[in-house]
Amino acid sequence: MYFYPQSSAELWISCPRDAVGGLASENVRWAEAVEDFKQQQSTLCGDVLLVTAFVSYLGYFTRKYRQDLLDGIWRPYLDQLKVAVPVTPRLEPLWVLADEAAVAAWHSRGLPADRTSCENAAILGSCLRWPLLVDPQLQGSKWIKSTHGEGLRVIRAGQKGYLDTLEQALAAGDLVLIENLEESVDPVLGPLLGRETIKKGRYIKIGDKECALHPAFRLILHTKLANPHFPPELQAQCTLIDFSVTRDGLEEQLLAAVVRLERPDLEELKSDLTKQQNGFKITLKTLEDNLLSRLSSASGNFLGDTALVENLESTKRTAAEIVEKVQEFKVTEGRINEAREQYRPAACRAAMLYFTMNELHAIHPMYQFSLKAFHVVFQKAMERAAPAESLAGRVLSLTDSITFSVFQYTARGLFERDKLTFSAQLTFQILLMNKEIDPAELDFLLRYPAQPGVTSPVEFLSDQAWGGIKALSSMEEFRNLDRDIEGSAKRWKKFVECECPEKERFPQDWKNKSALQRLCILRALRPDRVPCAVRDFVEEKLGSKYVVGRPLDFATTFEESGPATPMFFILSPGVDPLKDVEKHGKKLGYTFNHRNLHNVSLGQGQEVVAEQALDVAAKEGHWVILQNIHLVAKWLSSLEKRLEQLSEGSHRDFRVFLSAEPAPCPESHIIPQGILENSIKITSEAPTGMHANLHKALDNFSQDTLEMCSQEKEFRSILFALCYFHAVVAERRKFGPQGWNRPYPFSTGDLTISVNVLYNYLQASSKVPYDDLRYLVGEIMYGGHITDDWDRRLCKTYLEEFIKPEMLEGELCLAPGFPLPGNMDYNGYHQYIDDALPPESPYLYGLHPNAEIGFLTQRSERLLRTMLELQPRDSSAGQGAAGTQEEMVQALLEEMLEKLTDEFNMAELMARVEERTPYAVVALQECERMNALTAEMRRSLAELELGLKGELTMTSDMETLQNSLFLGTVPESWVKRSYPSTASLGSWFADLLARISELEAWTRDFSLPSTLWLGGFFNPQSILTAIMQTTARKNRWPLDKMTLQCDVTKKSREDFASAPREGAYVHGLFMEGARWDAQAGAITEARLKELTPAMPVVFLKAIPDDKQDTRGLYPCPVYKTRQRGPTYVWTFNLKTKENPSKWVLAGVALLLQT
Repeated sequence: MYFYPQSSAELWISCPRDAVGGLASENVRWAEAVEDFKQQQSTLCGDVLLVTAFVSYLGYFTRKYRQDLLDGIWRPYLDQLKVAVPVTPRLEPLWVLADEAAVAAWHSRGLPADRTSCENAAILGSCLRWPLLVDPQLQGSKWIKSTHGEGLRVIRAGQKGYLDTLEQALAAGDLVLIENLEESVDPVLGPLLGRETIKKGRYIKIGDKECALHPAFRLILHTKLANPHFPPELQAQCTLIDFSVTRDGLEEQLLAAVVRLERPDLEELKSDLTKQQNGFKITLKTLEDNLLSRLSSASGNFLGDTALVENLESTKRTAAEIVEKVQEFKVTEGRINEAREQYRPAACRAAMLYFTMNELHAIHPMYQFSLKAFHVVFQKAMERAAPAESLAGRVLSLTDSITFSVFQYTARGLFERDKLTFSAQLTFQILLMNKEIDPAELDFLLRYPAQPGVTSPVEFLSDQAWGGIKALSSMEEFRNLDRDIEGSAKRWKKFVECECPEKERFPQDWKNKSALQRLCILRALRPDRVPCAVRDFVEEKLGSKYVVGRPLDFATTFEESGPATPMFFILSPGVDPLKDVEKHGKKLGYTFNHRNLHNVSLGQGQEVVAEQALDVAAKEGHWVILQNIHLVAKWLSSLEKRLEQLSEGSHRDFRVFLSAEPAPCPESHIIPQGILENSIKITSEAPTGMHANLHKALDNFSQDTLEMCSQEKEFRSILFALCYFHAVVAERRKFGPQGWNRPYPFSTGDLTISVNVLYNYLQASSKVPYDDLRYLVGEIMYGGHITDDWDRRLCKTYLEEFIKPEMLEGELCLAPGFPLPGNMDYNGYHQYIDDALPPESPYLYGLHPNAEIGFLTQRSERLLRTMLELQPRDSSAGQGAAGTQEEMVQALLEEMLEKLTDEFNMAELMARVEERTPYAVVALQECERMNALTAEMRRSLAELELGLKGELTMTSDMETLQNSLFLGTVPESWVKRSYPSTASLGSWFADLLARISELEAWTRDFSLPSTLWLGGFFNPQSILTAIMQTTARKNRWPLDKMTLQCDVTKKSREDFASAPREGAYVHGLFMEGARWDAQAGAITEARLKELTPAMPVVFLKAIPDDKQDTRGLYPCPVYKTRQRGPTYVWTFNLKTKENPSKWVLAGVALLLQT
């Protein structure tokens, strides 16, 4: 018999014992796993089905939608099938696709810790189609790059040699990331995206080349666009995954940053704990996998496998340690989290600030901000926060510092007109987050759902204002407001008519209402004062530093720039911000003479020069100014890549300064997002107001200019008058269409060349050639810009008033209270402007003060409309009490479809017409146009209804329609078939129904109505031409030798029972800029705050041209809307007792809609 050595025998005995002991502890875990597997036998198919659908469809949805689809639609659907599909209750797709160890590994490689990001990573790792990441903040691409490191090939579509790199990767079986895709993808990638393989799947065609395809090859696509509209085939070929930062995810990141600065010990401990926990999970998983692998591969008597038994022991020990440590961690983590939570208000505010700032690109495409840049501002703001004794005080100080720093950083890159929008949006979002205001009240303020069709019982309020008061009175907090205004009309009249009602106490108990409630009331009573009231509201809630515009200190802003952070100047006419760069450069030793400041003005052929300058500067630490980059559209993507490359590894003193003009409309915007996001944006705008503009106009000349002409007195007087003329025409733009029908780019070049012409003419002639000067300046120098005949008339009238012989006799006033100065020296003229120019008012332009009220009202409408568009749609904010966006749209859509009448039966109408008179033809044409509009409305609304029910796929057109209905604007597809209108959707729809009923009444017997509603026509010109045609046929007069005579009656519409024998009565006209005096039968000064008084009924009659008497008449243009310009209809000659030039300068016109 053979005896084993003692040690060996002991081993034989101990091995089974240890194995049994080791496996006993695993027994608990394995028993649980077996139980789970038994349950999964029945639910496995259903679970896999749900998870597969999750991977295939849900990557592009937000967290809320993912949950709603899974729990609210898919699960119930599987349950209610005839043969129900069993699914694990509360199945979490994330834990089916990945385990804790994998998730821990992702986090340690930089994946944000929020749930959505984890799900995105799981989808990315599980999908079979190529993943396409929507990643505006680059969080996804950063994580992918850190995960795969050197094994990842990163390319961009369109970059030099990218197809060669792709070909090599295809053959080698590499992982490729194609970055920054646009909405349209290079067609050469089509076969690869569609996996159109050839030669039994071993090759694929890229362009005209057949490339070998390795089975291991993988492709990831990536776009920085926040809301891309990819073609359907691309969406079918790829799995879309939305990696956009979520508010929860960002809040967690920012909380970590706050705690890291404030309590580095806590954050370090938490970070170590998390790393250790992640490490433990990974270790435990590895050990378990190894053990199972050894057990499954062990053959025969595995009890003798010493390594296996040792592995068992090791697993058991580690598992025990981990269980113990996890318990410790949980206690410690609880304490850490409690301490960290105290800093959450600061992180929560910061996340809200980022999302508010990030929405600004909806106002202007220049307003782009990156998360990376935001992090830098956030970090510096925390470092600058004032110390405090208590923790609560410190958190408050941090929150204030972060809020103001982000506000300053953002506001310096905004145009003046958008700064109040941003500060107000910021204020409302902060108050909503703190639950300090009622969302329903904010919704009223922004949306203004005034009741249509009401008549104001008090003379100091318009029907539109009363509609707002009635709508407000239906809300609990404003109950009886309408009764109080009627009952105390005198007190309310005094309040409404005072100059600044927002500074006054509200009548009765309404003075005790909250600031937002007072704003809502003011919105109805005096919309023109809302911007000032909103400014006061911001000051009251956030402090005066948020509304006081301070001039920008270039040196301070420069401190924030760096090799990776260029400075971007958004240019405005007449401002050269790059002077500041040169001035500051001089202080720091950067000048053209030292050859360390490079200035490249871009244009044709300058791209190479710019690239060379950038390369030299990056190496040597120089400064580069690239001016007018908007002129080289094709080179901008190369510049974006070049700046990105130079942002790393360049000399630390290297700086880039860029300048560009903003695009006139979003469609023509070309500056790449990458350049805008990473730059410090600065807007420089010329000062506004007559005072600043007149000084600026005079600044183009000097004492030498005044002395250069032999006819000194004439030259100086006309030069000053030209400066005033230039200031007036440039600044009149602010009054919108009442100022100029179209905006024109008048520049200082027009003024200086006009003065040169003046000098040449005066030198050549002893007499002043007034007519010639007026013609050259008004028709050529300034008139060369002008494209509208009425604007040309205005320009000509200004010159006739400013440049005439009386100017040399000291009898000429350029504006009321501002006579033309006599012979002075250069500084004397500047002093005269400071001393004698009256304060800024419409009178300086020849306009009525109402023009300012109109311009402020429109500014107020624009401010509130923009803020409504900026409201977040995924929360209760901005939705008020009306429910979600879908519910609101659904209700509106059903109401519209119900009220919309049937189309006109054209065949029946044509059969009823006995004689095709010009009037009957107009009626039929109007019915046809109305049919085209209502048919499109019915079609698009029915389509959207199906889309909202999920019976049709939502298209971008349906999405646009839904947004328009939600925001209360007339949808684009309706506008194309409609008549011009500036009304909101509610008023527009009420107006449409009124037009339909007017047409129905007219087409009953086709007899001309007693008075025609001129504004109710799609094409008002047609009815006016029909009046002339009817008269021409009756009297056998030539149509082209006829005109319309316009007599204003003293009666209103109700006073007419039948149409006149010849011509027609028309109603529905409003006058802007003046009013009609019915007693005097002439145009007269408007009453204050009566912006568009209604005209009495007008009698229009056709007469031959030669019978028209034009003396004492003002040729008054008629427009369809307040937008004027292209909505011109006709010219009505109206009687005036004053000089018609007064009404030309006042911008007097007739409107068919208010």
